Amino acid sequence: EKERERGRGRRTMATCETVAVDENGQTPKAIECRAWVAYAPKKPLTMETVIVEPPQKGEVRVRICYMALCHTDAYTLGGEDPEGLFPSILGHEAAGIVESVGDGVTSVKPGDHVIPCYQAFCKECKFCVSNKTNLCGSVRQWTGNGIMKADSQSRFTVKNTGEKIFHFMGTSTFAEYTVVHEVSCAKIREDANLESTCLLGCGVSTGLGAVWNTAKVEEGATAAVFGLGTVGLACIEGLVSAKASRIIGVDIDPSKFEAGKKWGCTDVINPKDHPDKSIQEVIVEMTDGGVDYSFECIGNVEVMRSALECCHKGWGESVVIGVAGSGKMIQTRPFQLVTGRVWRGTAFGGFKSRVDVPKLVDKYMNKEIKLEEYITHRMNFEDLNEAFDLLHQGKCLRAVLKASDP
Repeated sequence: EKERERGRGRRTMATCETVAVDENGQTPKAIECRAWVAYAPKKPLTMETVIVEPPQKGEVRVRICYMALCHTDAYTLGGEDPEGLFPSILGHEAAGIVESVGDGVTSVKPGDHVIPCYQAFCKECKFCVSNKTNLCGSVRQWTGNGIMKADSQSRFTVKNTGEKIFHFMGTSTFAEYTVVHEVSCAKIREDANLESTCLLGCGVSTGLGAVWNTAKVEEGATAAVFGLGTVGLACIEGLVSAKASRIIGVDIDPSKFEAGKKWGCTDVINPKDHPDKSIQEVIVEMTDGGVDYSFECIGNVEVMRSALECCHKGWGESVVIGVAGSGKMIQTRPFQLVTGRVWRGTAFGGFKSRVDVPKLVDKYMNKEIKLEEYITHRMNFEDLNEAFDLLHQGKCLRAVLKASDP
């Protein structure tokens, strides 16, 4: 009977609506755990004991097993994020196990393996029903303000001081436990390795989707990828899968060229090797007019311009993936667009999180996409600041930290 209650959730007789329940079939209570708190921009994170409150209506509390670092975390910690709030618990690439659910949650139950997703998918708002975008408006105004929808409050409190801590991107995965909205929680198969699948919470999914969903690259196309980090390599992987005929990798760090070639680049270019020409001029010359598609994976507005202008007149498309600093503006001559080039943007690679992330996990299990290959460092939960140092030094693709045993 207890197992049945855990599996299906408890329901009220009058409404048949599921009510809050934890992994022991009991009403969830507050949990104490460790978390890394960002108290101020450009400062190391601080390990704290925090109180994580029970999930409220429409919320899920997740025990984090593995978490990875993404440049977006460093971008916010560096003070460049206009929505960056402090103090907060950063982190948005992770995988874990549902510990408890709040009232009304039906898509996941305690014990399920999940990937928290910063891009929600409610299936009901005007964005979700439009079938034109993967953006979802159901919880955005709350996640953008570091709070939860049910009561416009945070679920995190520092034990020693009583200070409330903001959520980050609706995920806050730099903690042993976190609370996310149900609409941001992708349930995945239990035989998949959580250490590897945590990467599908952002970087790898974004790169693959930029190629498959946003650009819809066709067989035989030519492409340029600016920035050979995790997202750029995932773009290259997507291009190889799409059977692109030529893939040009661009980076100012030649130590990244080996990985670029390993993933599938046909050419690699360092703009510093061409001091007398812009990189777009170099690419246009070597491709007889420009590439069919380009992908900017850095977040540099000057590179965004180069990525657009290296595209072929009449049909070339450039996809902006990187997130630029607060207040930055992109520019180009209008004639570049009048003559047929297209500038696009993408978030989470156009994937609809709760629907598509489980499918990506299936692709990984079928050996159709890479995941382990992106992990260059495996570290402990206590080593997060050291992992940030590696990221800033350009010495890692993805550092994955273990928070708890699956």
